[in-house]
Amino acid sequence: MIRTISAAFLTLFVFELSDVIFAAEPAGLPPVVHPMDNPPTDEKIALGKQLFFDGRLSADNKVACATCHDPAKGFSNGEQFATGVEGKKGGRNSPTVINAALQQFQFWDGRAKSLEEQALGPIQNPIEMNLPLDAVVAKLNGIEGYKSQFQKVFGTDVTSDGIAKAIATYERTVLSGDAPYDRFKAGDASALSEPAQRGMKIFFNKGRCSVCHDGRNFTDNGFHNIGIPGSDEGRAAISKSTGDKGAFKTPTLREIARSAPYMHDGSLKTLEEVVAHYVKGGSPNPQLDEEIFPLKLSAEEAADLVTFLKEGLSSPSYPAHTAPQLP
Repeated sequence: MIRTISAAFLTLFVFELSDVIFAAEPAGLPPVVHPMDNPPTDEKIALGKQLFFDGRLSADNKVACATCHDPAKGFSNGEQFATGVEGKKGGRNSPTVINAALQQFQFWDGRAKSLEEQALGPIQNPIEMNLPLDAVVAKLNGIEGYKSQFQKVFGTDVTSDGIAKAIATYERTVLSGDAPYDRFKAGDASALSEPAQRGMKIFFNKGRCSVCHDGRNFTDNGFHNIGIPGSDEGRAAISKSTGDKGAFKTPTLREIARSAPYMHDGSLKTLEEVVAHYVKGGSPNPQLDEEIFPLKLSAEEAADLVTFLKEGLSSPSYPAHTAPQLP
């Protein structure tokens, strides 16, 4: 966790590290904050990327983080549910890793408060990668390339703490900004087509999308019941509050056109279906968020809104990462 320090020092610390390790973060995004005990280095990022793409972190040596978070599929997997070892499927859609560095909570129910905490969960989950931490540590220590890299990066052999820190550091480089929306807001009137400009106005006004999808990462980092039918308790399983039943984390909308299907259960296949869901006001239930109600959007307005989501928030600098050479 990040220690409590002055805002001025934190800002200086973040930008000094970012300037050393990364090119400037994409336009339109806030700075990425790194935990004080896990500063980034080039070597740590490279190690984390290898681990992210390596199926040997799973019991059958086939399922990697990138299996469910594929760069070619918006860092999701293009399917309704995540698929783990032996073809086992969970009950939730794979959330994108894009801009996860800017999220306050990880997983749909927010049970992890950092990328470091999140990174080890799927490795141990019996329906995902299904490998106990002591087993994955032993396996990686048996690979000389990994053992030597851990010594260089952390000064130790492979440890579960090092695995978490390396993967998290890599994931903080999966950033998308500098989209046509950002360029339009910066003064480039040609960055958005006329339909996208109309859709942007719907997004921030009549469509009320920005009530939850606000800020530079297009998320309030909150949890909402938006009227998706089903028995999944969502945030309530973590908070133990009845009011959180069926509430799930607000995802970023950056690169949303790349990461179909949508919602926590992957039940909506297209952005047109997503907009139609909100236009009808979702499905009634006792915990339905007060901000969810039928919207009076015409067919043209709904189409323009979809155009804004697809065109306005898809960046030409999309982080189309490819699998690295593995040790």
